Amino acid sequence: MPDATEFDSRRPIVVAALTLGVAVGVFGATFGVGAVAAGASVAQTCVMSLLVFTGASQFSAVSVVAAGGTTGAALGGAMLLAARNTVYGLAMSRVVGGSLLTRLVAAHITIDETTAMASQQAQPGARRAAFWITGGILFGLWNVGTLIGALVGSALDPAAFGLDAAFPAGFVAMVASQLRTRRGLLAGLLGAGLCLALIPFTPIGVPILCAAAAVLVGLPAPHAVRT
Repeated sequence: MPDATEFDSRRPIVVAALTLGVAVGVFGATFGVGAVAAGASVAQTCVMSLLVFTGASQFSAVSVVAAGGTTGAALGGAMLLAARNTVYGLAMSRVVGGSLLTRLVAAHITIDETTAMASQQAQPGARRAAFWITGGILFGLWNVGTLIGALVGSALDPAAFGLDAAFPAGFVAMVASQLRTRRGLLAGLLGAGLCLALIPFTPIGVPILCAAAAVLVGLPAPHAVRT
């Protein structure tokens, strides 16, 4: 059983994860409102957050569908945006370890935030703790936020209260933080250029699908994550 010293050593991780989780919960609520406004039911919205748990991909997929795009275009763009998690998974597989079931659960919560929190720790035990603590808190608050947002969106007319604007605003806010890095800025500019160039010639959803390929430019090198 962990002693008091170990609990004390984990406290900064918990505090940081909770602070991050509050912001994630707000984005989850934004997603819930936007998804319902786009035509999804409360159940569909919540199941998506439970099974996907990748904010950018979820925002992208619902945005494409809301704009009249095809399911294929929505899934294609979402999968490309989630491609970076493959790189994170390779690094985190050496941190998490354990049984097949443990690795499957870990794969589901391997996202930018859990990878970043784990990679900042110096010791293997602290890296594992940071990964699981952050993953658990963020997964819980993301889904609670999604449920609250979906219930609000289903009870009110999002357009009448201006809540429909929260969806694109939330997506822009998520993307904006990625533009502070050189790779992120290059990926953003390339994606925007591809989208604008294809809009006049391709069906709805296809420009976003093709633009999402620019995320590959922003993928971090595997050695960039401390193991």
